[in-house]
Amino acid sequence: MFAPLSAFDPVAGSVVVEPEKDEPGYWSGAAGVLHDGERFWLTYRRRRPRGAEAERGWQCAVAVSDDGLRFTDVWSVHKDELGTPSMERFCLMPVSGGYRLYLSYVDPADNRWRIDALTAEHPSRFDVTRARPVLTAASTGAEGVKDPFVLRAGPVTYLFASYAAPMDRPDPGAHATADIYNVGATVHPTGLATSLDGESFTWRGSVLPVGTGWDRYQARLNSVVPVPGGGYVGFYDGSASHTENYEERCGVAVSADLFSWRRLSEYGPWVTSPYGTGSVRYLDALLHDGHWWLYYEMTRADGAHELRVHRVPVTRTGG
Repeated sequence: MFAPLSAFDPVAGSVVVEPEKDEPGYWSGAAGVLHDGERFWLTYRRRRPRGAEAERGWQCAVAVSDDGLRFTDVWSVHKDELGTPSMERFCLMPVSGGYRLYLSYVDPADNRWRIDALTAEHPSRFDVTRARPVLTAASTGAEGVKDPFVLRAGPVTYLFASYAAPMDRPDPGAHATADIYNVGATVHPTGLATSLDGESFTWRGSVLPVGTGWDRYQARLNSVVPVPGGGYVGFYDGSASHTENYEERCGVAVSADLFSWRRLSEYGPWVTSPYGTGSVRYLDALLHDGHWWLYYEMTRADGAHELRVHRVPVTRTGG
């Protein structure tokens, strides 16, 4: 059977995507990764500081690699193509006859985060003008929903997403910044939606609520990995308040059924950066070729964020 995965040193990872500039507010990250049996596919985001030209999440891309280390972009979208103030985590998955891409961005109509989907024969052919709504603030009863992670198990597609749950009666003015996550008016647990076709989803509500300590403001499940022998391990981002928004740290949880999750990092983050805020976030993991492949966004000494990958050999215990 598989032995537990130990905490790792994020600095030991290899840089996959660097930020545009070596300054705070310039980030490359929000990784989503899959291996389709032949190649690695990566979705990632670039961000600039507020006030900079094309500020916030201005570009998202899909890239491909033969070795999981050196990636080449095959498709990208600028935020202006969606008419949005910002984009965040995208998620790619193979489907019959092609690929489906789940997009996370601020709806220009109401300044609330939402998730849409695109389908194409190849990732280079995605057309954002054909995006279809998947989850919105209205359909989830939340103040916004974003950062999808999608997993297929049997005939069911499971979509995990961070959502904005009001702590009190919603304040319409909280959306003035087009980022409800950054104003302290809500908390941000992980919710689950399920589907039989990967397009029409039923919202099931919270599956990983916020905690009571270091993750009492946000608990965002970024990656779910089926473990041989049964069950799932999940990697999630936690923060204690809106002042730590954008600088979350990584925790671990486990589940037997994808609906109920138990924290293994209840009293503190599992992995942190040695620099600045200590942020290691948006960790997405694969089990491939006898290794854990861990892709993550981390804070650097200069305050910028970069996307790295760290490979950890799978170890086994007796039995």
